[in-house]
Amino acid sequence: MTNSPPDHPRFRYFDLVMAAFVVVLVLSNVIGAAKLSTVAGFTFGAGILFFPLSYVIGDVLTEVYGYARARRVIWAGFAALVFMAVMSFVVVALPPSESWTGQDAYEQIFGQVPRIVLASITAFWAGEFVNSYVMAKMKVWTRGKALWTRTIGSTLVGQGVDSLLFYPIAFLGVWETSDVLLVMVTNWALKVGWEAALTPVTYRVVGFLKEREGVEIFDTDTDFSPFAARDSR
Repeated sequence: MTNSPPDHPRFRYFDLVMAAFVVVLVLSNVIGAAKLSTVAGFTFGAGILFFPLSYVIGDVLTEVYGYARARRVIWAGFAALVFMAVMSFVVVALPPSESWTGQDAYEQIFGQVPRIVLASITAFWAGEFVNSYVMAKMKVWTRGKALWTRTIGSTLVGQGVDSLLFYPIAFLGVWETSDVLLVMVTNWALKVGWEAALTPVTYRVVGFLKEREGVEIFDTDTDFSPFAARDSR
């Protein structure tokens, strides 16, 4: 396997992985975010069961296709979240027909507090870029070995940034500060735990894609700016 430029024409599965990333991200925010669940006395947002999959897919993207292509996918996910938020606000605000009785339920499920939307989009953007950056750098440092160290290591940092941004922006001043800190740490630990538990799946997916795509990309000369138009190699 050899290094591959970001516009390598032979990638067969990149678009599918990107679609999976965006689908998981949007559905986690639309379906999971609206429900609190209690299991064995522990209450949590239902979306936490599936949102960490976006970080797993993000790790796969960076590991297989490199930071430059992962950057493109992160921006696609960001755009999808912004569109979802705008569409939710517009659709909920439209006056309902007199014959339609579901407005209250619709508002409860799809109505979004602007502060939480801002927190979610900001935390996603920063957390995903940090996750991808750490993943790419650790791959160079480890010379492509010990995949588990960089999948878990990047998630520790990326999810840490995500949580440090989301919970204070969304809830500081609304919840007690101690509750914000408790939920922030607890959810960060759960997300990292999910990443660790899914490590065998990550190994299999990465192995499959690398074999099929025939590449091994190391971001040794990559422009890591989130705003770069393309890789500098």
